[in-house]
Amino acid sequence: MKKVLVILLVLAMVFSLAACGGNNAPTDNGSADNGDANNAAAASKLKVGVILIGDETEGYTLAHMNGITDAQKALNMSDDQIIWKYFVAESSACYDTAVELIENDECNLIISNSYGHQDYMAQAAARYPDVPFVSMTGDFAAICGSPNLHNAFTEVYESRYVSGVVAGMKLAELIADGKLTDSNYDADGNAKIGYVGAFNYAEVVSGYTAFYLGVKSVVENVSMEVYYTQSWFNVDAEAAAAEQLISDGCVIIGQHADSTGAPSACEAALQNGTVVYSVGYNVDMLDVAPNAALTSAGNVWSVYYKYAFETLINGGSIKTDWAEGFDQGAVTITPLGKSCAAGTSEKVTEVENALKAGTLNVFDVNNFTVSKEQVFCTVLTDDAGHLTSCLEDLSYYDYSNGVTLVYQGETVEAITDGHFAESFFRSAPYFNIRIDGITELN
Repeated sequence: MKKVLVILLVLAMVFSLAACGGNNAPTDNGSADNGDANNAAAASKLKVGVILIGDETEGYTLAHMNGITDAQKALNMSDDQIIWKYFVAESSACYDTAVELIENDECNLIISNSYGHQDYMAQAAARYPDVPFVSMTGDFAAICGSPNLHNAFTEVYESRYVSGVVAGMKLAELIADGKLTDSNYDADGNAKIGYVGAFNYAEVVSGYTAFYLGVKSVVENVSMEVYYTQSWFNVDAEAAAAEQLISDGCVIIGQHADSTGAPSACEAALQNGTVVYSVGYNVDMLDVAPNAALTSAGNVWSVYYKYAFETLINGGSIKTDWAEGFDQGAVTITPLGKSCAAGTSEKVTEVENALKAGTLNVFDVNNFTVSKEQVFCTVLTDDAGHLTSCLEDLSYYDYSNGVTLVYQGETVEAITDGHFAESFFRSAPYFNIRIDGITELN
């Protein structure tokens, strides 16, 4: 019965998205004889306005900038077809910038890269219904009533998991070599690792849980402490969080924060004789942590941007929600550092191939248990603590002043075929479950 319910929910969502024009396949309006010329002409007419929370000095924004320029080159678009707007605040400044890009720069596609831009992008989308707007990492395009508003994310939890496997291989090596001391284990005998998170949002919770499960797939007896910085980008706060975790005895520090603060702190500690290694995010951290950095989980944003640009050039409609992972090359890990354990490369290939084939699911319910209070969802567990049901409300709420429903969404059963179906019902992560083995410190 549950399978039937899930199928019906999926079909309902597919039809609702189709009604918004979100899932139409790209079309080619050119004939066999003049298709190339028509496509070239269409490509020259695409003008993209890009609203960025930062600039190239911040890893998250740099990753988006690289993705856009890679797509631009692949499609032979000229530099003047991309209009960049840097350091746009998550405020009405975003709306004003979108208006400027359309009215003054004649852009016919508007993209923003920060979640906090989404409300203002929605306002602009309502004002300009003929212009497609893409709010990257957003979560209410499908339910807000504006068919020209789109959300996109990657299945980055997959690369988080793989980066956790890299960390797990190193942790296993440290244990085997007798490099850990009593301070590196908790009271239950679990090796301690840490994670620097920006906020306690589902996006971060999903990512750090995937990272932890990757480590746990190699070293069963492991626990993780999460320290929040309350900022996406704060070098000093991220360094301080890493230092706190190191002082607590954590020997691997992962991160979902955008600066080099945590890897730099790990490198300094390692140079001073403390056993600790780093797994970064977005960009290769080997420049700042050549000995401590193992790898970074990353997104290949060019996959989405090439899809979106090419679809519009060909006269099609981009999906309302888009999310892809290793199978489409949309996520990755950066090159392995010299401190990685022997056999890590081979293990990474094995795990990535399993994710691509669908034989491995990151949030397999058999691989974790739940006993703590849940947040934003209703769950059921079996006697062992494994999830048997998780009802996810896909509505959009405003939490700035209490809890206010803004857009009504479906409530869906997220446990399908024995795993939590992350980024399936919408592109943005919605795994907000606190599993056993992970402790939030603040």
